[in-house]
Amino acid sequence: METICTSVDFHTAGEPFRIVPEPPVDIPGTSVAERRQLAMPGSPVDDLRRLLCFEPRGHADMYGGFITAPDDDGADFGVLFWHKDGFSTACGHGTMALGAWAVSSGMVPVDPSETTEVTIDVPSGRVRAQVHTDAQGRAASVDFVNVPSRLITAGITVDTSRGSVSVDLAWGGAIYALVDTALLGGTPLGGSGADSGGADGYRGAVLPENLTELIGLGREVKAGLVDHPDTVHPEDARLSGVYGTIFVDRLGTLPGGELHQRNVTIFADGQVDRSPCGSGTAARVAALHATGELGAGQTLVHESIVGTRFRARVLEETADGVVPVVTGSANRVATSTFEIDPLDDLVPGFVLR
Repeated sequence: METICTSVDFHTAGEPFRIVPEPPVDIPGTSVAERRQLAMPGSPVDDLRRLLCFEPRGHADMYGGFITAPDDDGADFGVLFWHKDGFSTACGHGTMALGAWAVSSGMVPVDPSETTEVTIDVPSGRVRAQVHTDAQGRAASVDFVNVPSRLITAGITVDTSRGSVSVDLAWGGAIYALVDTALLGGTPLGGSGADSGGADGYRGAVLPENLTELIGLGREVKAGLVDHPDTVHPEDARLSGVYGTIFVDRLGTLPGGELHQRNVTIFADGQVDRSPCGSGTAARVAALHATGELGAGQTLVHESIVGTRFRARVLEETADGVVPVVTGSANRVATSTFEIDPLDDLVPGFVLR
């Protein structure tokens, strides 16, 4: 039996994140962005990704990260994010999990103020996890402070099997296509428009019973934007392309004045984020700020398809957008040692979607 590596697994608001503190393969590159670029199919690091993500060791919606050296001594460490289809430019829920892991493992000592800052280099830039600890030093919540985010463009028309869909593009460390479910044409998705639930009696379309249809439509929207010029990153071509489609139910305003919305992010090739999506929430904050829907000092309560929530707000304004901060919690669920049986003919594994 060959031992491959050990992982520490977390979930952030229901979304898995498998941390590999000591990857057993060489990960070439002088920066995290370059390491992602060099992690090509057939490379040892990509083979390790497939082994840990594919069934039977993982599943189609598994997510994780390989710890690497930071780009320079201004960060605590770097991370190469991965999922079933490759390596991503950003991952907010993963950043929250990494912050909780760094503090709980002792990699970053707990600050006596009970807010410990963990600085992480990711392919889209340098991000921060501000870990709020309780009296026992445990991570009670984590603030994900993202790279500057912005609305790219609004009102793009994409042709789908449901007819024309209006899409906004926003940047939150990755490019997201934002779709308002209330504006979807054709037959309503499942319970869309039903008069039960929600702040204003609107039940919405982002519901578990509609997930299969949402996955299909999310793939169509992403495919329809492949050649759109606004999906090209203006400064770094490696960050170009739509990463995911975010379907949004607008649920009104909560009694405390918070804007309440529910979303599901369909990313990569049909992968489903169980959390409200950290980098997607950052992109959503940027879009809502740009249109004035998210007021000064107002919080967005962003709910996932399984009912978990992030709270997000604008930390500061930039020349063309904002720096968002997204708050959630991450919990440890397992420590696993992965092995390969020499008689096992299902290596690296398979994916069912």
